[in-house]
Amino acid sequence: MLASVVYASLLEYLLHRYIMHKPVKGFLYPFEAHTKTHHRIFMADYTYHLINQKDKKTIPMAWWNGIALTALSALPPFIISLITQHWSIVIIATIVVGLYYLTYEYIHWCMHLPRPRRRFIEKDIIFGNFFIKLNGHHLLHHRYMHKNFNVVLPLWDFILQTLIIRAKHPFNQARGHSVPDVQPLKSLK
Repeated sequence: MLASVVYASLLEYLLHRYIMHKPVKGFLYPFEAHTKTHHRIFMADYTYHLINQKDKKTIPMAWWNGIALTALSALPPFIISLITQHWSIVIIATIVVGLYYLTYEYIHWCMHLPRPRRRFIEKDIIFGNFFIKLNGHHLLHHRYMHKNFNVVLPLWDFILQTLIIRAKHPFNQARGHSVPDVQPLKSLK
């Protein structure tokens, strides 16, 4: 199961970095929907949070993306299951990837659509602190689009050295009860 979570995190990273942030000849939909639309509407300043209700539909991916991505992600585990005759591999991997995708959508929704009263994920003792860190991680992605591609589990940002913890230079960042300060640390002189 842990291997499936690592696999789902890798898929998220690869999809986000190489499909959603780079135009792929003949398949521009992800790039257009994400980089040209989502990143234009939601930046790292006050616009990180939803301003215009008409833009709410640009926070999640299209409904069919989850089905398509989960089905495509099942191909490598299916091949492994076919070779090894251990069908639990494809079953567990597909379930974990599907749940990972739903987690991505929910977390991403909460990041861009804050509520005056905190949600469970924001105030829970365990998940709350993790969510706030992830929110800062994602805020920095909206500031530096070539960094912090993972939303749910920043494992591959760390491994592939695209992780940034704080801004390089001060900027007018989004604020809120679940948004951490990601400004550069003041140097000690």
